[in-house]
Formats: sequence, structure tokens, C-alpha cells
Amino acid sequence: MKKLTFLAVMAIAAATFTSCGNSAPKANLKDKIDTLSFVAGYSNAQSLSGYLVQMGIDSTYIDTFLKGVTEGANAGEDKKQNAYFMGINIGQQIGNQMLKGLNMDAFGNDSTKTLSMSNFLAGLAAAVKNEKTFVTPMEARTKYDAMMSEVRAEQFKDVKAANEKFLAQKAKEPDVKKLPSGVLYKVIKEGTGAIPKDTSMVKVHYEGRTIDGTVFDSSYQRKEPTTFRVNQIIRGWTEALLHMPVGSTWEVYIPQELGYGSRQTGMRGEIKPFSTLIFKMELLSIEK
Repeated sequence: MKKLTFLAVMAIAAATFTSCGNSAPKANLKDKIDTLSFVAGYSNAQSLSGYLVQMGIDSTYIDTFLKGVTEGANAGEDKKQNAYFMGINIGQQIGNQMLKGLNMDAFGNDSTKTLSMSNFLAGLAAAVKNEKTFVTPMEARTKYDAMMSEVRAEQFKDVKAANEKFLAQKAKEPDVKKLPSGVLYKVIKEGTGAIPKDTSMVKVHYEGRTIDGTVFDSSYQRKEPTTFRVNQIIRGWTEALLHMPVGSTWEVYIPQELGYGSRQTGMRGEIKPFSTLIFKMELLSIEK
């Protein structure tokens, strides 16, 4: 990488000043330290333009962004100012990311329903200020999970019913067996090797899909088997592997309560709440 000469730095500075507009910070390069300071800011912000695009900052408001940067940087150790800027930062994360994620968890792709922003913020404020409410801090997470499950059960009742029907019909097939937990499986190939323990590390090739045939994960597509500990995966997988000899290939049908339950998950949210998970599982080996 070539070193920047003083004239080159001044040329960069001139170009930057022209594009920043009147409200942007102005450089005053009186000596080498001033120049070093400018180059430090310039070189450390090379990837910032891409980040701003990623964060959805409209180029029309670059000067407004720079005004905020300047105020934040100059706040120094001013506790009041720092508290305000921290609040702005967290508030933007709530509005742009957190609440959208919670809405997806609760209502899936139904954009007609949303959690209340004002009540969410009221709950946040009560927690931060240690106010007494109808729910204690110890109870809050349990209550949240229970209420979220109720909302999902109503929102996805048709999905739940379809998956329960699928399992009931699958259980009637003559070549399908049932494990004590409720996991169903069909032997494609019977292995003759050892059966893993819950603490065993195993190497497995697999493909997972939902009852409509949507593939949500596949080591076959990646062309590389996966290695993991038997007791560190979803319960349905653990249950199947604890009965599966090395060398076996099974098609496994996992009830939602032994899979992801009422959560929506998957790389693209393709595993809806209450989904039965269908896996082709090939137990290749127990690793040492």
C-alpha cells in the first residue's frame, strides 16, 4: 500500500469538504497532527457508507447523520447526554429489529397484527425503573412464554391441526414404528453398529423438511456430514439417535413438542409454529 503524501491528503480533504455540505464538520489542517487526525477519521470510515446503506440510512439525510455523530462524539463524559444517546440507540434497535422479530414470532407473516409499541415501551420503562407491576421480574419470562404460546396457538391453529393429522395418519402405516416419546420412524436401512449414548459425539448425514415437502436444512446439499453431541440437539433427534445403530438410515417424524414447539424458525422462517419435522437421518459413526 502506498503512503499518502501531504499533497494527496490535502486533495482528499478538498474532495471531502465539497461533498459534505454546509452542516458537516469542517477540517482545519494547520499541522501534521491536524492532518493525521483527518486521515484517521477518513481511513476508519471507509466501510461506513456500506453500513449506512445496510442500516437503511437514506443518503438524503447524511448531514443529519453527521450532526448526530458530531454531537455524540463531543458529548465526552457528559452523563446526561450519554444516557440520551444510549436511549436513542436502543430505541432504534427496538423499532427496527426487536419488535419486528417479536411480531414474526407471534404472528408469522400476518402484517395486519402487531404488538403495541407504546405498551412495549411502558413495560421496558417499568423494568428499568424497578416499578412494581402485576408481574414480578421472576414471573415475567414465564408469563411471556406462556402468553406467546397462546397467541401462536390461535394464530397457527390450522397449521397445528394439519400437522397433528399428518402424524396420526403416519402412525397407522404398517412400516412406521413409534418410540416411547412419541417420535415415529421408518427404517430405510438397518445398521449393525453400536447405538450412541446421550453423551456420544456422532457423525450424521441428514435432510429435514416440513410436511409440505419444504426442505429447511440438508447436509447432503452441503455435501458434508455434521458432527455433534447427542444430548445437545432437539429432543426428537436425541430420542431417535438413542435407538439407532451405526450404519442405519431412518426417516424420522418428530412431533412439534419434541422439535421447535410453538416457535417459528428456519433460515427463512419456513418452519412454522407447531410443525412436525421430517428427517432422513443417516448415522455414519460414533466419534471418539
